[in-house]
Amino acid sequence: MSSVTMLYAFLLYAAFAVLLIGVLRKIIIYARTPQPLKIPTTPAPVTKAGVVWRIAKEVTVFESLFKASKWTWIFGWIFHLSLLLAFFRHLRYALSPESFLWPIINLEIVQSFGKYAGFAMVVGLLGLIGRRIFVDRVRYITSPSDHFMLLLIIGIAITGLLMSFVERIDVIMLKSFLLSLVYFDWNNIQAMPTDTILMVHLGLVITLMFIFPISKLLHAPGIFFSPTRNQVDNPREQRHVQGWTADDSATSKPV
Repeated sequence: MSSVTMLYAFLLYAAFAVLLIGVLRKIIIYARTPQPLKIPTTPAPVTKAGVVWRIAKEVTVFESLFKASKWTWIFGWIFHLSLLLAFFRHLRYALSPESFLWPIINLEIVQSFGKYAGFAMVVGLLGLIGRRIFVDRVRYITSPSDHFMLLLIIGIAITGLLMSFVERIDVIMLKSFLLSLVYFDWNNIQAMPTDTILMVHLGLVITLMFIFPISKLLHAPGIFFSPTRNQVDNPREQRHVQGWTADDSATSKPV
């Protein structure tokens, strides 16, 4: 086993562990954070089913973003849709044909559109960068880390496109390497291709995985815990009491 293969195998395992543990830790923190006030953004649903439907629309079509800024919505939706297509296309490198997901990810529509999703991803990201540069109120709250995250993902998309259309790599060899990691076949880890563009691409992906749990990209799971989105608008019908205040409210007497 070459030193490059050993290095990238270690980094991929470490990055995945940091990503998984970091995101789970944040989700636990979000879930345990008290919501002492009833603060849904109106007009808000008055039933739990309505809340589920509202969050579903936020996750799938970015409803509130559409109402706030049509240009941001267009670029954001292009980026997220292309990211989803690219994700499903990349699953073929980490799954064997025996997997129950194989018929889905092997669909011609997934592979065909996923191959060109990188172009749409770059367009969407450039639009989001332009928003942070040219819109005054957005530029005011933009930090260097915001630009870094966008440029990092652009780098991932561009290097991926280069491997698809300019400098082809040995995808069979790459898949063997990744499958040996997925199935924890540590005694027989397959060699990784040493193409420079592939090593840069994987290096950028590893960097993204390391910093994801401490970045603003945590809005992905965070939206499900936003009190302005996940609360039922029923303050008149039902008193909103947190668990840590339940005992006091039950024993308190009117003044």
